[in-house]
Amino acid sequence: MRRLPRPFRRLGLLALAMFVLWLGGLAFFVASSLSIRGDPSIPTDAIVVLTGGRLRLETGLELFALGTAKKLFVSGVNQRVDRDELLRILGPAAERVACCIALGHEADNTFGNARETANWMHAEGYRSLRLVTSWYHMRRGLLEFGRAMPQITIIAHPVFAHPLDPERWWSWRGAPFLIIGEYDKYLAAWIRPALNAIYPAPSAQSEIRFNEIGSRSQLDDLEHVLFGKVAS
Repeated sequence: MRRLPRPFRRLGLLALAMFVLWLGGLAFFVASSLSIRGDPSIPTDAIVVLTGGRLRLETGLELFALGTAKKLFVSGVNQRVDRDELLRILGPAAERVACCIALGHEADNTFGNARETANWMHAEGYRSLRLVTSWYHMRRGLLEFGRAMPQITIIAHPVFAHPLDPERWWSWRGAPFLIIGEYDKYLAAWIRPALNAIYPAPSAQSEIRFNEIGSRSQLDDLEHVLFGKVAS
């Protein structure tokens, strides 16, 4: 049997090494993501919820009800959702705490969530936040938020939306594809600064709009409205 030319053999070995490295990184990504546990007793200036996953908003509102934060900020809300509509969904109870929850409408991905939140935190003069997002999304969220707000203390609070034991995530339907996709997005976010240094892109300032809204009721209806635009 004729052997492949040496350049092709080297290319094959390089591809194999890269795959093994990628696979090892995936294992570390999953293990480290599952090891993150939130501590609701730690007070922060704000609670920040990223839209795009089940139970994120509900978890954020439950944490806010504990009284360990001054405001709750929801980033990445559908631009078609305005203050009046949300107040109508939340009901009369919203009027009593209308100053305590804010919405950001500009972000449509995690990078945008971080920039949108950084602008809001600066406007409020806050120095710490609790980040609420899905467990598999937390690593990328912490990466982007840490870059956007290096002087801000960020407390992670992952959300496990599936009723099964989070340690058995592989048994969830569609979970492996979801985790692999998120891992690849994390790698892309990790190397983005190097790519930007090589291929700099013009920066553009976008206006961030925040709407102060009401409080903690009718969660299912509210999540249905908010998740009309899913952050990626």
